[in-house]
Amino acid sequence: MEYSNVVNQSLLHSTGEVSNTRDSPHGFAETSSSSYTSASSEKLKSGDMGGEDSLSESLSDEEPSVSDSESAVSSASYEQFQLFDEGLGLVKLVEGEKVYDIIKRKFMSSFERLGVQASVVSIHRHVYLGVKEQARLNSFQIYAKAVENKCGGNANIKYSWFGSSKDDITKIVSYGFGLHEMSQNNGLYGSGVYLTPDSSPLESACNSPVDKDGLRHLLLTRVIMGKSEVVPIGSEQCQPSSEEFDSGMDNLQTPTKYIVWSTHLNTHTLPEYVVSFRAPPSLAGFVRTKKQPCEPTSPWMPFPVLISELSKFLPPQSVSLIRKHHEAHKERKLSRNELIQRLRHLAGDRLLIAIIKSFRTKQVKARTGLK
Repeated sequence: MEYSNVVNQSLLHSTGEVSNTRDSPHGFAETSSSSYTSASSEKLKSGDMGGEDSLSESLSDEEPSVSDSESAVSSASYEQFQLFDEGLGLVKLVEGEKVYDIIKRKFMSSFERLGVQASVVSIHRHVYLGVKEQARLNSFQIYAKAVENKCGGNANIKYSWFGSSKDDITKIVSYGFGLHEMSQNNGLYGSGVYLTPDSSPLESACNSPVDKDGLRHLLLTRVIMGKSEVVPIGSEQCQPSSEEFDSGMDNLQTPTKYIVWSTHLNTHTLPEYVVSFRAPPSLAGFVRTKKQPCEPTSPWMPFPVLISELSKFLPPQSVSLIRKHHEAHKERKLSRNELIQRLRHLAGDRLLIAIIKSFRTKQVKARTGLK
């Protein structure tokens, strides 16, 4: 019998609010740091960065502003690495530098936790020196400031990963994201580019084919998230649903996808690093098996029973759509988590909680013989 884990109270009572972590974008670092940022700085100085510290916070504390790229490059002993053409503005970082070590450590720890043997070959930084490059940088800063003002002082800027071929990544570095990158995601969450959080490079690495040198390449980019909204699978959305929102996520509490709408591709993203690495030929299997199902903390309600009860309250078209999603889940076309998110979107938490509580009460009465 298949059961629904919608009875998990932490899931049903989730607030849906986006974390208010104040990631400082390049060029917009605040003069007064929070206690958390100060603590992260101290960890960087001591070389102790725990697994829970985000890459965004670590790099924001340590790295110079992108607007100061020219002086940063001239004062550092960087060498051009012939993996990429010199005209791209990609400068090879040297192992032992703080930024290199932060990115490599976070990248490797994510792979090692899942038992994936990988090795970083090089990390390149994208410097914005030319006229067009400076225009792209200025555009990002202007939009970051606008979103910051709209969202009460926090633009919610994150680092995120994007995996693709070496040729595609060089084009993104040169021209920004485009229709080609949108076509790679199958449109499961609407019209846009799907990035993965800085803690989850493996998901993006699965989209990075091995090149002629046996290497894969990932782009580490800044993205202005602002206020995010949940985007259900199968959505045909191509822009924020209202002025209140700026971006999308598949899940607000534990996102695996950041969705940048087609209308925001090159105003809300800023490619900054390219990580070139070696990894096993097949990575998709590690992604599928990395999360083991948790034991339920409370009785589960069979999906067919739940759908039957929902049909007493919801319009026929909504019930039909729920049944369709349930069939897709049984055919392994839709994950359990995605099914539940769709169910919550269509039925609402209040109705679900009421039905589940009623079901549990009936179960208790049946076991104790009460009427």
